[in-house]
Amino acid sequence: MPQGALCIRGALAIKRDMDLSGAPYFFGYGSLVNRATHDYPRAARARLRGWARAWRGTSLRQVAYLSATEAPGTEIEGLIAAVPGGDWAALDARERAYARHPVAMVEHDHPEALSIMIYKVEPHHVSTTGAHPILLSYLDTVVQGFLTEFGEAGAARFFETTRGWEAGILDDRAAPRYPRAQPTTDRDRALVDAALRDLAVPRHA
Repeated sequence: MPQGALCIRGALAIKRDMDLSGAPYFFGYGSLVNRATHDYPRAARARLRGWARAWRGTSLRQVAYLSATEAPGTEIEGLIAAVPGGDWAALDARERAYARHPVAMVEHDHPEALSIMIYKVEPHHVSTTGAHPILLSYLDTVVQGFLTEFGEAGAARFFETTRGWEAGILDDRAAPRYPRAQPTTDRDRALVDAALRDLAVPRHA
């Protein structure tokens, strides 16, 4: 590549980082770990202490949401990324059942201190009435992200640090209902299926 082009690319990178200086970050622990589902900048692997994940039924829809939940002594892996200009509107729309909460005990590789938020399903949305199964197309997308970022061991830790599997699975692979579903490989799907069998997760017709 010509030297001039390298200089331009370097200058653009510096400007981008300056534009993101002071921007807030989110900690993604589910589908946001899969970079194919968003284009938020400065994404990096991270670990959060004191939280776990849980599948939650809500009054908003018939299938489960994946939520964060406070869990002292537990650590989860995920992805942090910047929210340019602090403009949360698009992300809040995507995470419409959730409220943002600040988190402090996040390990990451960015050199500067960051303001990081996590999304948690709001308690007034939670419903225990009726079935709220987990969409398999959603789970496949989540696990694909963990496989990419953390390998098979990280995917195994995702299953271990997630609660609420008794919600059961609705198999929509043939016609995905999750709007950001990603193409997955036979190997990835086999890994998900094996983990669900190990956890004895029920299946919904």
